Amino acid sequence: MTNDTHYMQIALRLARRGLGRSWPNPAVGCVIIKAGGGAARILGRGWTQPGGRPHAETVAIDQARDRYGDGELAGATAYVSLEPCSHQGQTPPCAEALINVGIGRVVIGCLDPDPRVSGSGIEKLKAAGVEVATDVLQAEATELNAGFIQRVTMGRPLVTLKTAMTADGRIATRTGASQWITGSAARERVHLMRAQHDAILVGIDTALHDDPQLTCRLPGLEDRSPVRVILDSHLRLGTDSQLAGSARTVPTWVVTSADSDAKKGAKLEEAGVDVVRVSADNAGHVDAALALAELGSRGITRVMVEGGAVLSASLLRAGLVDRIACFRASSLIGGDGKPAFGDLGVEKIEDMPAFAPMAREIIGDETLDIYRRLP
Repeated sequence: MTNDTHYMQIALRLARRGLGRSWPNPAVGCVIIKAGGGAARILGRGWTQPGGRPHAETVAIDQARDRYGDGELAGATAYVSLEPCSHQGQTPPCAEALINVGIGRVVIGCLDPDPRVSGSGIEKLKAAGVEVATDVLQAEATELNAGFIQRVTMGRPLVTLKTAMTADGRIATRTGASQWITGSAARERVHLMRAQHDAILVGIDTALHDDPQLTCRLPGLEDRSPVRVILDSHLRLGTDSQLAGSARTVPTWVVTSADSDAKKGAKLEEAGVDVVRVSADNAGHVDAALALAELGSRGITRVMVEGGAVLSASLLRAGLVDRIACFRASSLIGGDGKPAFGDLGVEKIEDMPAFAPMAREIIGDETLDIYRRLP
């Protein structure tokens, strides 16, 4: 008997290769095995390709065919991290592809909440006589595609707030100096996180103060830079900035208020920036919830926020932060330094935004702690 957990772990590892590249589709992994006559053999592996197609199942099937021919797939088992799709989109349904090559058993990590699928993929497999097992490593599979699931169910992407602070929770000295609080190993880890997200989000103050590139610059992953999104209510971003200057190479979206200066917007668009207009809040700033909903409508599933204390606090106050990635250095700045978060308006302990620890990494002399928002 095969070890379902073992092969689902392989499928999940494959799925992670698509994070940051598969949107608007989920990042899915698939491994096809053939048991019998001793140890099981892996016939094919696949994961969702850039832009969301071809799907993982198709890639794994094609690899198996190239290696062994069609006949070997008959009676094989496919491990898929997310329920195979059952609808005709830009590619044929994956459930049908598995059926057509004679797959005898399909093991699924978690169900797909997309109303076009949502159990119908499983029903299609069962109706064709395929044995189906579900919810194998369900928690891990659900977390891997938490961004896609949230975009489908809530209309906005999963938001991870990244911050780098000292041991006493400061992100800059009293003069504003902040480079570099964390070391090179932690900064490389941030670049890897960028490669695994669909978009990076900053506020205009960070864009003006730091003039950042917001790209992935790890060797071999330079093509994995996410969409760069700047919240800029009054279009203060200049065309001479690094962000606007590289907009034709790396997708750059400026989210601004609906009534911001049309001429400024036209200049940014001439530079290759995509200017996105949403309604402003009562203070005249871009409404963050509407901005995230717009990103979701464009297919973005995972956003990493790299803004400063003001943007971080505004997102936390609005309940729009789903994960916190906290890099902490083993150094101190003191009470006159700038705190990691601005005012949250918390007056009672029970009103504090609540998060639970998910993971911890030791990176040299520093730590990375991941937290998830509690309901």
